[in-house]
Amino acid sequence: MQIVETTNEGLKRAYTITITAKDIDDKIDAEVKKVAPQVRMPGFRPGKVPANLVRKMHGEALHADVLNTTVRESVDGLIKDKKLRPALQPKVEMTEGYEQGKDAEVKVEVEVLPEIEAPSIEGLKLEKLNVPVSDEQLDEALGKIAEGQKSYKDAAKTKKAAEGDQLIIDFVGRVDGEEFEGGKAEGAPLVIGSGQFIPGFEEQLTGAKKGDEKTITVTFPEDYPAEHLAGKEAEFDITVQQVKTETETKVDDDFAKQLGLEGIDKLKELVKGQIEQESAGLTRTQMKRQLLDTLAADHDFDVPPTMVEAEFDQIWNQLTQEAAKEDDTEAAMKELEAEKDDYKRIAERRVRLGLLLSEIGQANGVEISQQEMQMLIQQAAQQYRPEDRERFVEYVRNEPMAQAQLRAPLYEDKVVDFLFDKAEVTEREVTREELEAAIEAEEAAPAPAKKKAPAKKKAPAKKETAKKAAPKKADAKKADEKKPAAKKAPAKKAAAKKDDAKKGEAKPAAKKAPAKKAAAKKPAAKKAPAKKK
Repeated sequence: MQIVETTNEGLKRAYTITITAKDIDDKIDAEVKKVAPQVRMPGFRPGKVPANLVRKMHGEALHADVLNTTVRESVDGLIKDKKLRPALQPKVEMTEGYEQGKDAEVKVEVEVLPEIEAPSIEGLKLEKLNVPVSDEQLDEALGKIAEGQKSYKDAAKTKKAAEGDQLIIDFVGRVDGEEFEGGKAEGAPLVIGSGQFIPGFEEQLTGAKKGDEKTITVTFPEDYPAEHLAGKEAEFDITVQQVKTETETKVDDDFAKQLGLEGIDKLKELVKGQIEQESAGLTRTQMKRQLLDTLAADHDFDVPPTMVEAEFDQIWNQLTQEAAKEDDTEAAMKELEAEKDDYKRIAERRVRLGLLLSEIGQANGVEISQQEMQMLIQQAAQQYRPEDRERFVEYVRNEPMAQAQLRAPLYEDKVVDFLFDKAEVTEREVTREELEAAIEAEEAAPAPAKKKAPAKKKAPAKKETAKKAAPKKADAKKADEKKPAAKKAPAKKAAAKKDDAKKGEAKPAAKKAPAKKAAAKKPAAKKAPAKKK
């Protein structure tokens, strides 16, 4: 085997490997001797088929296997001998005109990881912004829980239903004079103005009183989930059993007990804990951006173009999918195209930070344990159908690149936590608004000028809204009631906003992935080996 280096520019390397016909033939002979005892042929005793007949029968298949195996071993040997660190899978292909019996010439192109000196982590300074939970925040959160637990009381018989009032109704729906499945209910609650039922239903019950009987006509939306009703006109006979008005919900011990808790103190404790958890998430985001910006400002080195391209493709595919969900897709795509160069710079930043964090982690013994890796694989498998999960797990176990992709986010978090522990951290109390403003200010700040790094445009942070803190009721049984077909299908959420991580803090792919073993591409000549996957 002969190896000739043909390219050595920056991080790009290219080689030509020549595998002699004699080497290939010798390996085929060895394979023939290995398989001959298992070959069966009429007229010969088991294991006594002559080698020349075995080669005649199976020579082409053996040649394909031997050649592919030899190419893989040659590429692995090249990487080991030259001490290469491939950024991604090497590109391997055979030159045109190869035929069995001739020397095989293989072209190998590979981008290598840059040599990065592990940076000193001494003297790293970070500011941690803490948000204490104020009484006002706690009261506001409790108020939101109360809003979601509205209660109603019977109104006077003469009360006419208005916006916000609740009606208890019986109804029977018909399309073309025939009742339809799900179009009948008794004692169904309906709040006027809630948009719970299909358009026009609630509006026609405004002003209704207890005991009223009405017949209304509505048209199902064209996109109604039940296809046999979509776009159809329906008639509903309605009897109003009761008109109810909303009562004030007091956040007290009785209210907490309705939620399955011991009392108001326990409810406050749970809500406060959730608010603190949300604030802690924002605090970590703010500290992490400080850290990554510091690392990005202090380190500038070439990164493999193929890694940047792969990272950009991932970002771009996600953004274009989101743009396709916008009401004005064309305008959204135009906006993306105008910012395409910005996203390419972000992809480069993400790759650079990923390599840097990986170097820091390896230099300081940061690792993902086998148990943690198994948990990552099992979690990822849950997104597949039960019958496909075992195949996915087996695939990941046999694919180093797939393992690296799963490992990367957790590895990054562990390196970041390691750096947090090593940094000199000063703490300061701020309000929730001040913390969010600090995150936005960090994103909006111009990137420090560097020799090679282009300026990076940053988008404003997407504000995270606090989730409702309603704890689940401990012993509450779910009602097994059928919803009438007249209820409106839930509206689709508006198109997703661009995630601030895509334009601001670019999440690095922290862990370096080992190169996947490459098989030779199928050459054009006759009798060429098939590509082995």
